[in-house]
Amino acid sequence: MSFSWSGIRDDLARSSSTLQSHRDYRAIRSIEPALQPHADIAALLGALHHGQLDHDCRNTLLLALVRASQGGDRPADMALGVVLLALWPGLDAIRNRCLRRRIGSPDDISSDLLARATETIRKLDLTRVNQIAATVLRNAERDVLRAVIRDDARQQSCADLDPDWIAAAPSWAERQRLRGALRRDLVALIGRDADLVLGVVLDGASQVEMGAVMAVTGSAARKRYQRAMASLALHYASFAGRPQGSTTSTPMAAKGATSRLATG
Repeated sequence: MSFSWSGIRDDLARSSSTLQSHRDYRAIRSIEPALQPHADIAALLGALHHGQLDHDCRNTLLLALVRASQGGDRPADMALGVVLLALWPGLDAIRNRCLRRRIGSPDDISSDLLARATETIRKLDLTRVNQIAATVLRNAERDVLRAVIRDDARQQSCADLDPDWIAAAPSWAERQRLRGALRRDLVALIGRDADLVLGVVLDGASQVEMGAVMAVTGSAARKRYQRAMASLALHYASFAGRPQGSTTSTPMAAKGATSRLATG
């Protein structure tokens, strides 16, 4: 199996096109009503990636696939591969953000992300999850970053203290702490679009990439981003016009945290 990111996807695609995979898909399709309109795996992936399905229909299809992937039989592996292929645009966006953050080598990021996503899919509690794609992608990215933070903290606890270390840019763990503080400030101002703004402004993701992570269309992501930025601009404009004696923590915290994160 290839260890390159594109090679991994190609291997998953080849595996899903085998005769055995088609037999396994037919077996799952026979007991999952949501899959019955889609004759084969290619048609299913085409509908998920390029079809005119609404969000609820996509979620229902993913729910059926995840349920099948959690079984103990042979079709479970086929279903897992199809879920990964279905979520590949979102996984690709997460990987690109991790590369821009320089949290590890490309191969390490790829293998860890795939392992985290697989574990999330296998263990997802379908009685408590409503948004399959968003939950899997969010949890996989969170787990990758948590592992990096733990490694960073462990390395710092064992490092000898020296002037160069003291003068260094904020550690990964510190940047994550600052990011958390900034996110809380943004949530107070723009609510659920805080992650969208952080992904675009700090991580360098495109609005379309963030839309894939959030399980919304690129057009919807662009509109939400524009509204969020307009709200922030209005807030900062009103803050700038206040008398010097007035106080508020949100804009100052946001500016300070953004500056430190950007230099990290």
